[in-house]
Amino acid sequence: MTDSILDLPYVLSTRRNHALEHATLHMLERKHPKQPMGGHSNPTGFLIFGDFSLEEIQAAADEALARLRAGERELAIHAGCGTNLATTALFSWSFAWAAFRGARSTFARVMRLPLAAALALTGFALSQPLGPVLQKRITTEANPGPLQIAAITVLAQGRLKTHRVITR
Repeated sequence: MTDSILDLPYVLSTRRNHALEHATLHMLERKHPKQPMGGHSNPTGFLIFGDFSLEEIQAAADEALARLRAGERELAIHAGCGTNLATTALFSWSFAWAAFRGARSTFARVMRLPLAAALALTGFALSQPLGPVLQKRITTEANPGPLQIAAITVLAQGRLKTHRVITR
């Protein structure tokens, strides 16, 4: 029996892959600091978007997994994670929306615009430390457990080169 929904096999696999995706991006960023890149995780592995060779992805993923296994848990947290972006958007929007509650006329809504802007900025500020906390506790699992890299393939060439890292 699992302790929480986060420990269900499907969810746990996704969280471990998400951590490995982030760690792999960290390895790639060390060698290519100005190069655009991104990723997306699921229960069977993750995608890496960016102009990299298959060998670079393999080396980065192997090093990332080894470093996570060695206890470098901070590699599971990434500033560009969608968790951070979603948290920022949700907080900013929710705080701004609160300013307009109860405003029935267009004039009342216009008069509340400065308050909405101030509340949106407050939501933005509050979301900044929360995104990494959510990554650490919910959307990633820095302990890779039995996770292994099974294969890496090139899915797409051209403008958006995409590699698929398959795990088991």
